[in-house]
Amino acid sequence: MTADPRFGVLREALAAYASDPDDPAPAAADSLQAAVALVVRGREPLEVLLIKRARREGDPWSGHMALPGGRRDAADPSLLQTAVRETKEETGVELADVGVHLGRIETVRTESPLLPRMSITPHVFGVPADTPAQAASSEVDAVHWVPLDVLRQPAVRGTVEIPLPDGPQGFHCLRVVDDVVWGLTYRILDHFLARASEVFPLPRGE
Repeated sequence: MTADPRFGVLREALAAYASDPDDPAPAAADSLQAAVALVVRGREPLEVLLIKRARREGDPWSGHMALPGGRRDAADPSLLQTAVRETKEETGVELADVGVHLGRIETVRTESPLLPRMSITPHVFGVPADTPAQAASSEVDAVHWVPLDVLRQPAVRGTVEIPLPDGPQGFHCLRVVDDVVWGLTYRILDHFLARASEVFPLPRGE
């Protein structure tokens, strides 16, 4: 498999941003660790894999748009392996076989008291243009390959009002595939899109 040359450009950009290859330490002794995979497919334009989580009682992220990933199992030797395992379980994409690890970006942490205390480390992978994905788990309702250029369009950025126990609150969001990306996934994508835009600027007028 010949890696897309654009993956090398992304790897360099991410290396300059997060050069430490080791897992980040939890913010507190009682916080959980999780990892997600930001999977970039080598089409023209590049595409990013998003999932729509199934609606499940007791799941604080029920029905949300997300990146494939989940909590670290005791058997996972690293958060990188957590991202690889969860992506296979949720989407059928075998990153260990077809993926090129490009690096990681800034770890984000839950801030709402309604969510478990958790740190989420995003790992970025490149996969070939013909890589399929599917809803391979009962936890996933749908999968979407979204063009990187669409995610970077100013027109898809906005705010969404989310009902909370203390009343509705507005959050930054991306409006894509007839849905809304907000919260932790928005924060992760925002970090990644900033790095991607440094090396792949949008054409003038877009």
